[in-house]
Amino acid sequence: MFAIVEVAGSQIKVSPSERVFVPKRTEKVGSSITLGNVLLLSDDSNVKVGTPFVKGASVTANIVGNAKDDKVIVFKKKKRKGYRLLRGHRQQFTEIEITSIK
Repeated sequence: MFAIVEVAGSQIKVSPSERVFVPKRTEKVGSSITLGNVLLLSDDSNVKVGTPFVKGASVTANIVGNAKDDKVIVFKKKKRKGYRLLRGHRQQFTEIEITSIK
């Protein structure tokens, strides 16, 4: 069984007891959340496709922890002008564990 869920504008394929990274959420670590934007729901024999969401379907998950992605370096330079600019960025994520798909 699996589902495709929309979280913060991105679509993620999830299945029970799987851990996935989503953009940072404000809930506390250890709390339970419900993701209601289910785009597709599939089990062994049936596939339900939503228009745009499957009615009555939801995914329950527990928040495991927060993490940061690898650093992305942005370097700008204009030749022969003495212009150099170095910026870095680390995207923040929340790790969730899928407990059930209803």
